[in-house]
Amino acid sequence: MKIGVLAVQGAVTEHLGHLKKCGIEAVAVKDRESLTETCGLIIPGGESTTIGKLVEIFGLADLIRQRNRQGSLAVFGTCAGMVLLASEVLDGIKNQPKLGLMNIEVQRNAFGRQRESFETELDFETLDSPLTAVFIRAPIVKKSGPEVEILADLPEGIVAARQGNLLVTSFHPELTDDLRTHQYFINMCREI
Repeated sequence: MKIGVLAVQGAVTEHLGHLKKCGIEAVAVKDRESLTETCGLIIPGGESTTIGKLVEIFGLADLIRQRNRQGSLAVFGTCAGMVLLASEVLDGIKNQPKLGLMNIEVQRNAFGRQRESFETELDFETLDSPLTAVFIRAPIVKKSGPEVEILADLPEGIVAARQGNLLVTSFHPELTDDLRTHQYFINMCREI
């Protein structure tokens, strides 16, 4: 099994490292060929508009959508990746680039600017104990469709959710030593 990390911008190295620690063959995805070799794709945090534009320029957007809808690719979006996977971005720019695969409405930078970044202990639905979640200019799910399973939330809104073979988190699981969020996604990939 091979899982890719979208390598156009963001925390690519950290996600690749976590996948390798989980015993998974991890590849940096920069083109259609490397994407076709994977059963899972992590879209890392970074700047959502930039990542969205680059995914289009590199010709990856349609292939990601197609493979996900066919059930041959699980996708995990962290922070900016959550914004890209959302069907609706409430405060995006005009013609906000997005993949639009998940039935969620997302607000970008919901907790404020960089200086409002924080860590908190978070109860994650399928884990037996809380995890430390790192939020940096994080988005939040304001509304979700009935097919979306809420995995974690804060008073401000939903911070982790799943819809079929799609997973999103507002926080950055690659910035802690806890591998359980990545392991959860690996298990999703094994279901494909």
